[in-house]
Amino acid sequence: MPSWWPSWVSDKPKNSDNKPEPAIPKQLNESLHDIPRQADDLVASLYAQAAALPPHLRIFTIFLLGGTSALAVHHVYVRYFKRIPNSGWVTPKMLAKRRWIKGYVTSVGDADNFRVYHTPGIGWRWPLKFRRIPVGRTDLKDQTIHIRIAGVDAPESGHFGRPPQPFSEESLAWLKSKVEQKFVYCQLFSKDQYGRIVAAVHLKPRLLPGWLATGKDVSLEMLRAGWAGVYEQAGGEYGRSGLAEFLRVQQAAQHAKRGMWKHGTQGETPAEYKKRHREGASSAESVVPPSQIEPAAKKSKRSNSSGWLSRILRLRSNK
Repeated sequence: MPSWWPSWVSDKPKNSDNKPEPAIPKQLNESLHDIPRQADDLVASLYAQAAALPPHLRIFTIFLLGGTSALAVHHVYVRYFKRIPNSGWVTPKMLAKRRWIKGYVTSVGDADNFRVYHTPGIGWRWPLKFRRIPVGRTDLKDQTIHIRIAGVDAPESGHFGRPPQPFSEESLAWLKSKVEQKFVYCQLFSKDQYGRIVAAVHLKPRLLPGWLATGKDVSLEMLRAGWAGVYEQAGGEYGRSGLAEFLRVQQAAQHAKRGMWKHGTQGETPAEYKKRHREGASSAESVVPPSQIEPAAKKSKRSNSSGWLSRILRLRSNK
């Protein structure tokens, strides 16, 4: 070092602790160097054992390994990459295992059901988008799964000449704003009498991927907003939350008078609406809502008064 350099500058490396670096034990060092050689010896031994096998056993082993690999690849393809075209392709085995699927909601038909295009695996969204979701009605024919949201019953829209229930339009608009043209996750439970798949529906998580976390439960969110009631008929499915949680959320919405509960709980429920129209259709009589049914005493009084009036008019006409 030149004499003109400052005294605090030194060529020696600084070591504040002045402790020597720990040395690797000799035996461990030799073991680490022996690992590649041991691996080569193991591979050579396996090759020697395979060469010593009879030819027919070698052929059988090759076929066994190939068949096992093919089955494993097929299982991964069916489970994670093969599309389920429509509800008819949902097998009882899938329902028994309560399988989860991811899909894109193409349309919302009613306030408690919609159609989803199954989108398994990768390639449906950027930056790895190489698979396409059809848009036109013709392209989507027989290519969507009809989903019935589990555990809830929303106000009925007008179908087959029936009048719609109050708040049916608002309930439908709420569901469309939440799921239409968006990706959702569905846990498949069962198939109802109309061929729809009853499923717990969850929105896409905000931050984590869907295989790590689940988003909000659409059934609970609908009950919380007051746009549906709890489905309490036979065969009801409530997912991991359970019936008690569904009833608790509904009761909170009723107390707060949210959504369809704004006028109280005295209105006709969707279950009562469907029962009334079902009984009316079976008896071939006109179906009248309970609120429009006239009391018997008032009806008889009106009929009597109209009868006296008609008699007086007839007497005057005869004179």
